[in-house]
Amino acid sequence: MVRTSRIDLAPEDHLRAIGTIFAVFDRQDSGNMSYGVEWDGERHFVKTAGRAEDPEQRWVLLRNAARIGATYRHEALPALREVIESPHGPVLIYDWADGELLGVPRDRRDDPASAFHRFRHLPPERIAAALDSVVEVHDLLGRAGEVAGDFYDGCLIYDFGTHRMSVVDLDHYRPGPYVNEMGRMFGSTRFMAPEEFVKGETIDQRTSVFTLGRAVLVLLGDGTTHREAFRGPAALWEVAIRACQPLPADRQPDLASFAADWREARSLEGGRMA
Repeated sequence: MVRTSRIDLAPEDHLRAIGTIFAVFDRQDSGNMSYGVEWDGERHFVKTAGRAEDPEQRWVLLRNAARIGATYRHEALPALREVIESPHGPVLIYDWADGELLGVPRDRRDDPASAFHRFRHLPPERIAAALDSVVEVHDLLGRAGEVAGDFYDGCLIYDFGTHRMSVVDLDHYRPGPYVNEMGRMFGSTRFMAPEEFVKGETIDQRTSVFTLGRAVLVLLGDGTTHREAFRGPAALWEVAIRACQPLPADRQPDLASFAADWREARSLEGGRMA
């Protein structure tokens, strides 16, 4: 059960009053302001809309994130514990996820010190096992009719010590299908399906399937469709290639089907990588 409450203070003032702020995340693409806060001996990730002049859209997205956090539970999803209404919009309090964000600026992707580079150079089985959790989360959401939105490596936190993957920032996930009313939608070009660039196109779980396929090709390969660049077995490559077909009708029809194909490929001889 997610607790709800209300405060009359600005979120940061409230957080300083109840605990210790040990991290501030103020350069997020969304414009949100987030914090790492410790109180009662426990660490939490706290997400707010910040103090933008026109924050209403951020409030809508945060309330959608609260809906998802209150509805779905998975070990790879940091648990949402409380939603606080404040004069500056909703404040979402999650369990803290240990690890490092895999998404880094383009000019750091080849930096051996970056989390992205280090993750991609793990043994292939380690990477595939981490992706198992990503697939499971999307299978759970897909079976409930959710469609992914703005998913990319910046939504993944990996703990190199425990090898645990966490999936975060699901603010743009919503029930589908729906129509692309924007043209170029929110997201990273490396992970987006063709229909996410065209106003009037249908966005459904086949769009989400494309995004997951791209995640597999980016993290187990070099982002291309070339078999020789892919570090996993042919069975996993074939699942990703089908998912990334330009025409939605040629992909797996939904997230459950993608997850089933992924699990079958992982169970085949050679699907478990040395």
